[in-house]
Amino acid sequence: MVTAQESQVTESQEKTTSNSIEGLAEHYHKGDEIELVASIEGETEGSWQWYIKDSEVSEWEPVAGLTSQIFSREATTNGLQIKAALLESNGDLIEDSEVVEVVIDDHHSGDEDGNGERIYNGFFYNDEIADRDLSDWEGDWQSVYPYLESGDLDEVFESKARENDTMTAQAYKEYYTTGYETDLDRIVINDDTFTFYYEDENEVIAQYEYDGYEVLTYDRGNRGVRFIFKKVDGQAADMPEFIQFSDHSISPTDSAHFHLYWGDNRDELLEEVDHWPTYYPSELDASGLVHDMLAH
Repeated sequence: MVTAQESQVTESQEKTTSNSIEGLAEHYHKGDEIELVASIEGETEGSWQWYIKDSEVSEWEPVAGLTSQIFSREATTNGLQIKAALLESNGDLIEDSEVVEVVIDDHHSGDEDGNGERIYNGFFYNDEIADRDLSDWEGDWQSVYPYLESGDLDEVFESKARENDTMTAQAYKEYYTTGYETDLDRIVINDDTFTFYYEDENEVIAQYEYDGYEVLTYDRGNRGVRFIFKKVDGQAADMPEFIQFSDHSISPTDSAHFHLYWGDNRDELLEEVDHWPTYYPSELDASGLVHDMLAH
């Protein structure tokens, strides 16, 4: 018979389970509140115990005081693994939940070597740049422009104005309106394929291959890197020949958001610095998007 204590090291989460965890965000920032809810199919009775571990080699530890379906904890550790165990009244294990993992992304501000913030702000050495695979941007992405139009991002512009007395919130909104404006509402990137979803519900798809990177120097003296992908010959005529990414990173890493440039002339795209449609994960709602933008 398996006890609650023994469930700390049970690997039953590797099998199919009806005990699930809901509420996990795609990523958190340090200091955010992690709020999760455990649930199980059917009318099974029992009590709950939450467990955490901070690495693959550490042991599962019970979280004192968390004996309901609700998990609440401040986000402090990237990669923290969490599971919930449903227990009988005598402490015997009924079922472990799936395991979820917390991702903390503070937009390169707290990396171990101290260089992330410098690079994010556009100050880096050429030998720090490395080629990147399209997998860095794989996923389902939404344009932030509709949120700007609806007024959902006004809080972001007001925050920027409070931190910089040279521009008003309205001036920031006008600047970002120019930058964000696009009719390309959604992008899905899977393997080597882009699917564009326009606001008129037109959908187009094509395959792309890596075409290197270019380093740009801006008027303020900082720099950026455009990672470029070229359409495979013979693909959809209504898809652009070139797609260029800029996401403040200069070497392989999963992107949290990005600015995108697309068109048929590679060199002309590199000259575009005023118009930069921006994409965040499609699963974010307005409040999640605002929270993420305010974090950097």
